[in-house]
Amino acid sequence: MICIYHVPVTRSHRVIWLAEELGLEYEARKISFRPEFRMSDEWLAKNPVGKVPALDDGELTLFESGAMVQYLLDRYGEGRLQPEPRTPAHAIYLQWSWFAEATFARPLGEIVNHRRNFSPEHPEIIEEMQSRALLCVAALDSAVRDREFLCGEFSAADIMMGYSLKLCELLAPYSGYGALDAYWQRLQARPAYQRAFADYPHP
Repeated sequence: MICIYHVPVTRSHRVIWLAEELGLEYEARKISFRPEFRMSDEWLAKNPVGKVPALDDGELTLFESGAMVQYLLDRYGEGRLQPEPRTPAHAIYLQWSWFAEATFARPLGEIVNHRRNFSPEHPEIIEEMQSRALLCVAALDSAVRDREFLCGEFSAADIMMGYSLKLCELLAPYSGYGALDAYWQRLQARPAYQRAFADYPHP
């Protein structure tokens, strides 16, 4: 049984969403987000930097959400939700998957870290990080103007990106991007998305 260690609002939603899209049997095991748990020896054996998520599949443990997504695709996807490997289409799929975390989610994460560590916060730092996130918003809006999804058909790149968009809504709100708004609505309308985010708190 695949076990996904889960805390609502964290990147574990990506892995759960993929498992729902693929129809995999899995357990979403909710854990504490309190620092005393995340820095315990028990949890550091799963995720050595005390973050969430982690995934167990038999003897294998993973602690990066993007790696979990790709692993589940390659092992259980049977060719679904990603283009054929070693093709230009697959390279584009990888580009958007990594963009979602390495480029788009990075300034959003810095906002979270800043607010956690500085009180009062420094508005100029928040504004800079929001500006960087909005560059990504503009790039995404352009990418989906002539297609339903990032790779044409729905893929795991959209799952990776969907979580980053969810963060952006909260931390760097934007408006005036019609193509991106329509894309985001398509993602949220998917039944697997709705199941994966059912426990995501709403304001």
